[in-house]
Amino acid sequence: MREKSADAFRNIGEMAEALGVRTHILRYWEEQFPMLRPLTRAGGRRLYRPEDVALLHTIHRLLYAEGYTVKGARRFLTEGGAQDTRPKTPVPEQSSVAVFD
Repeated sequence: MREKSADAFRNIGEMAEALGVRTHILRYWEEQFPMLRPLTRAGGRRLYRPEDVALLHTIHRLLYAEGYTVKGARRFLTEGGAQDTRPKTPVPEQSSVAVFD
């Protein structure tokens, strides 16, 4: 079998195999990540465009490699990933009083 070009559409089976997950996981991600909207053909067959493929790889990395929850990954992607959602530790103020022994 020939390798598809990078800009070719992928079906759900191909994407599941590429990511190492089952197809029902990809369908679940479509429900949980509103920005993931593959094309659907007759009979509900899904076709993932190159931008969908890139998003799926990002979602997979966030969930499996970086340990995000689905909610956290969705927030990360919705906010553009620019903001760090971890709680900030307050920095103690420096005293301007000199201490002599």
